[in-house]
This record gives sequence, C-alpha cells and structure tokens, in this order.
Amino acid sequence: MIKVGIIGVGTVGASVVKILEENSDIIEARSGKKIVPVMGIVRDTSKDRGVSIPLSTDINDVLENKDIDIIIELMGGVDDAFQVVKKALKNGKTVVTANKALLAYHRYALQDIAGDLALGFEASVAGGIPIIKALREGLSANHIESIKGIMNGTCNFILTKMMNENVEFKAVLDEAQKLGYAEADPTFDVGGFDAAHKLLILASIAYGIHANPEDILIEGIENINSEDIFFAKEFGYNIKHLTIAKKCANKKVELRAHAALIPSSQMIAKVDDVMNGISVIGDRVGETMYYGPGAGGDATASAVIADLIDIVRVGQSSPMLGFKRDLEGGGFTLLNVDEIETKYYMRIKVVDEIGVLTKITAILGNFGISVNSFLQKPDLKDKNAATLLFSTHKCKEKSIQNAMKELENLSTCKDKPVMIRIED
Repeated sequence: MIKVGIIGVGTVGASVVKILEENSDIIEARSGKKIVPVMGIVRDTSKDRGVSIPLSTDINDVLENKDIDIIIELMGGVDDAFQVVKKALKNGKTVVTANKALLAYHRYALQDIAGDLALGFEASVAGGIPIIKALREGLSANHIESIKGIMNGTCNFILTKMMNENVEFKAVLDEAQKLGYAEADPTFDVGGFDAAHKLLILASIAYGIHANPEDILIEGIENINSEDIFFAKEFGYNIKHLTIAKKCANKKVELRAHAALIPSSQMIAKVDDVMNGISVIGDRVGETMYYGPGAGGDATASAVIADLIDIVRVGQSSPMLGFKRDLEGGGFTLLNVDEIETKYYMRIKVVDEIGVLTKITAILGNFGISVNSFLQKPDLKDKNAATLLFSTHKCKEKSIQNAMKELENLSTCKDKPVMIRIED
C-alpha cells in the first residue's frame, strides 16, 4: 500500500481524494499497488472540503510523517511552496505537484534537490492533457522545432465569445467571473502570466533552457476590442492567446506569450471556449496536436493521479525534466525580445483629416516596416475621428515598438496605438 499526503485540499485536492477512493480498483490494477490518501493539510479545518480523510493545519503532520510515501503539493504560490517541496524531498519523500508558478521559477533547483527521487508535475501544464509525458517520452527521439499552445482557458473563453458573439472584453470577463472561469482578480490569467509559466516548463523539457518569467515577452488580452475582431474576420484570422517556443538560428530559443492573429484554417485556431490545445513540431514526427480541458478539479486531479500511478508502477526515476545531459550539445540561449521577427497588426485611432495616413506610413517606413493590408473604419461616435487598421510584412520587434512610440506622439493620434502579432 502507498500512502499519500495532500498539502492543499481545495478544488483539485478534493478531486484527487475522491478519484483515489472512487476509482481505486482501476488505479490499483494499473499501478500494481493500492494508493490511499491518508492526510490533508488545509488553512481552515472548519470549512467542509467534502472529503473523508483527516485534515490538519500543521504542515509537518505530512512532511514529518514517516508512514507517508508520496506528498502531493497543491498549495499554490512560489516561495512557500518551494520551501515545502524542498523539505519533502530532503526528507526522502517523492513529490507530485500541479504548481506551475513554483516550477516557472524553481524547476532546475528542484531537479537538483530531487536527485533520484521522482518529482511528478504533469498537472502543472494544461490540466488533463498529458503534454509533459508527450514531450519527455513520446517525442523523445525528436528535435523539437516549435511548440505553440493555447494554455489558458480564461483567455480562450473570453476571446471565443468576442469572436463569435461580437461582444467587448469587459462584458465577457464579467460573464467568465460569474461562471467561475475567471478569478475576482483576473490579472494572472488575462495578463498572460499563467500561460507564460506553463510555456517555461515546456521549454525546459524541449530545449533545456533556463529562463524566468521576467526574461520573456508576456502580454495579455485586455486591449483587444471589436475593431480587432472585425479585422481578424475580414482577413481570415482567429484571435487567440498563444504561447510560442521556437528554435532559431545560432542556438537561440524564442519564448513568448501574447495575443495573436492565427489563420482560421489552422487546427490550433479551432480550439475554443475553455479548452486548451498544444501543437508540437518534431523534426521526425512532424506536427502533433494535443487537445483537452486545461483546468478544473477532475481534469487536473486526473493528471496528478497519472503521476502517482507512474511513480508507483515504474519506481523512482530521474531526471525530472527528462534529459541526462545537455540537449543537442547544450548552449541554447534565449533570443532577445528585440530580435523577435514576425508579422504585426496595428490599430490606430486618429483625427480624420488629409495627410494623416501619409505621416503614419512615413513613420513605419523609417523603421523598415512595410504595410501588407489596410482598412479604415469611421468612428460612429466621433465624426472627426477614424480608426486605421494595418497589417505588416515581417519585421523585428524592436522596429515595431519604436514605431509605436512615434505614432503615439503624433498630434493627430487620439488614443494609444494597439498592436497584435500575427502568427502564420
């Protein structure tokens, strides 16, 4: 019998307990041993968690319990969680975690601490989708050329509604909060940080690259409006919040998480509502696509228990990130954000007068930016204003950012220009 302690018995923790109990027969058949939850740690024992196991507020009741074989960390956060997992590993306990923020900052330190102890983290990325296992095992014979993912259900729900029902961001956000898809403070989700944390974990497995969230390009979806949706539909795009990891020349790796216009014909553009989807291109297998629920108690708990079964069935395994020496000879470094090169869409609200378009195209030209397509929309609320919508040919991030600053300073520019990247 394998005894499990759970630190953090919230929605996911409660689902873990219930699945271990209700599906115990199939879990035992697949793992070869009975896996039993024996203790949970919570902040408040007076709150009903809907579970049968004893609960405590003292974390040491799990960490120091010699009878507990595996600890599941579901407490969330970064620094406190790191100390807890570190102590568990140093006490010789195998750990399973769903904490993407913890791993976004401390994955390499935890790999070093774990040594030959297993540390499972399938549930940290894309909920019930087994993308960690796919990268570490199923695609292990491949050089990974790129990863593109829709990895935040809140963003995807909002953008799907905006695209399909022509409603504005704020209205859909309010609906998402009422439905429980968005937190009272939704910044972590709609600001792109949640998806970026997951991207960093996948990039470590694919490329062995060590980067923190502060090192990469992260943007959210807060500035997208109905005019952007209009442009996207007009030119055959969907707007999604996309995470991108891509190999570049000279052993550089491009990492970014932001809204993007994606051709509607692409499979990943068809991932809607709260679902997640991840496209991985390997040099031998080509493109593989993974789709499923990216959050929720049962979906995330399913991934947690998959790690438990794997650990019990296979035994202790190392290394955590799936490689025993540097990938491809090592030496991968992060591409500077300024050097990112792609196509761009721009929205600029201006005074509707002669010469404005000429000034704008001149500024773009000064930075080597070539316009690919253009639309002008009259402002129904302000007869003296118009909204100009552009797409560009490929250019560098530094060029578009410098051009945006100059455009914002134009006396004829009425609002701060908005830019969204285009990923063909």
